[in-house]
Amino acid sequence: MPNTKKQKKIKRNSFKMKRLPKGPNGGIELLLIQSVDNLGKQGDVVEVKPGYAHNYLIPQGLATVATDHHKRMVEKHKALLAAIYEQKNAECKALYEQLQNVSVSIPANANDEGRLYGSVGAPEILAALKEQNITLAEDQVRLPSTLQELGLYKVKIHLSAEYETELSVWVVPTVTVK
Repeated sequence: MPNTKKQKKIKRNSFKMKRLPKGPNGGIELLLIQSVDNLGKQGDVVEVKPGYAHNYLIPQGLATVATDHHKRMVEKHKALLAAIYEQKNAECKALYEQLQNVSVSIPANANDEGRLYGSVGAPEILAALKEQNITLAEDQVRLPSTLQELGLYKVKIHLSAEYETELSVWVVPTVTVK
């Protein structure tokens, strides 16, 4: 086999991620497309660590690179973004007020000591709320762990950064007809 010097050179580092612009503190500047808890609201320019940007915010579609063009577009649409935020905030407030006087009862099979044969989790709580014409997402129900005994529980409901409430959940034994 002849040894030629015109062999193809392998392009090194061709698989690396595209470099994102650095902010003043050494992080990556991003423009939030959607509001992210503990980070900022929609339209904010934030500075985050590179791993958080590459692995979560950009792939999930929550943020984009904060270029001058994107910043100008946000300033142009700031009033529209404020109106959308106010509408979402009003919906959360109405749902918050609706949940203040609500409690749910979830029937479950249990033994004589009150231990459940299964467990009660967020899907069961959401189904009980849906019977009362209240619709929530599964990630809005904050349970420390599944409920495994009969009794009354206070479950946190996270509606938004401003609105969080507690819901009374009664886990009661199922009634068997003989």
